[in-house]
Amino acid sequence: MPLSFPNLSRSFDATRRAVRFWGYDSAMEFSFFVTEDALKRVAPDMRRDKAEILSTFDNNRDLICRTAAKVFARGRRGSYELVPDDF
Repeated sequence: MPLSFPNLSRSFDATRRAVRFWGYDSAMEFSFFVTEDALKRVAPDMRRDKAEILSTFDNNRDLICRTAAKVFARGRRGSYELVPDDF
């Protein structure tokens, strides 16, 4: 079964300056973080406030999930961080 992202929940992690979301491989849950800088690469006009960051994530969820699946395929870890070079 390929990695899936059925849980639409996401949250802003102010310490990491990233949006956290979750992916699933069968029954296993994995945490993903897409950094603010990565989101800025996806949407260069994004303002760096919480509401805009979450909105940018929501508006680009499909691209972010596809990218997360590629990062996940590189090797299993406890959590994954998506950075600008991933996009």
